[in-house]
Amino acid sequence: MARLNILLLLAVLGTALYLVHTQYRSRLLFTELDRATTEARRLEVDGERLQVEKRAQATPLRVEKLAQEQLKMRTTTPAITQYVRPDGTVIPAIAAPAPAAARSTGARQ
Repeated sequence: MARLNILLLLAVLGTALYLVHTQYRSRLLFTELDRATTEARRLEVDGERLQVEKRAQATPLRVEKLAQEQLKMRTTTPAITQYVRPDGTVIPAIAAPAPAAARSTGARQ
């Protein structure tokens, strides 16, 4: 009978240790899940913030301002526009009207 009691005691101790180990692992996994969920929320908020910044950076007014200031681009006018025919020949640009100051000096001479 003593052997049976010792065997049962060892079985109870083994299952108790296994239960403690399982609970410990469960707590570790729950903590890891909580950290991953928090990180996912943080990344989601960052993604939304970046989308808002992207939309703010791509407004037509801002793009036009950057094109003029940094790239030295200018808006098109008929004087600087050239049209190309399908055969490759260039249609001459329309001459821009002379400025008022140039017309007045030309009339005096």
